[in-house]
Amino acid sequence: MSGLPKTKKSIVLRTDFTNDGVWENVCSDISTPAGNHRVSVEFVNDTQFDCLTIDQLLELIPPSSKKTFIFLVDEKTISDPDHPVLTVDLFQDKGRTFRVTPSQTAAVENNLAIANMDWEDFALNTDKDGIFRNLPY
Repeated sequence: MSGLPKTKKSIVLRTDFTNDGVWENVCSDISTPAGNHRVSVEFVNDTQFDCLTIDQLLELIPPSSKKTFIFLVDEKTISDPDHPVLTVDLFQDKGRTFRVTPSQTAAVENNLAIANMDWEDFALNTDKDGIFRNLPY
């Protein structure tokens, strides 16, 4: 397995290849601007990452990486009707996660990328299913 692409954009990595239509819809929903949030991501659709675990992902991230998080489109994203994308911390507490609806991914990406908001601002505002849907204010 080779490494992740070198990009200044945030990465949306596909790790489940069971439904191309859902993948395309999730990508479209992520790419749709949400209010004043325009997402800056690179979509990685490469079968070498099929069934990639978080531990395997962390091994792919070099210590010198400036990436602080990554989005995964995994089995739950594909199978759940809300298609919640897994957000993985690559910086402070490597491997911790929360899920975000595709329509809110831009808000998460924008704010985490510039450190305008902290991980906890999103993770602590997930619903009973562990999915971030929107900030309460």
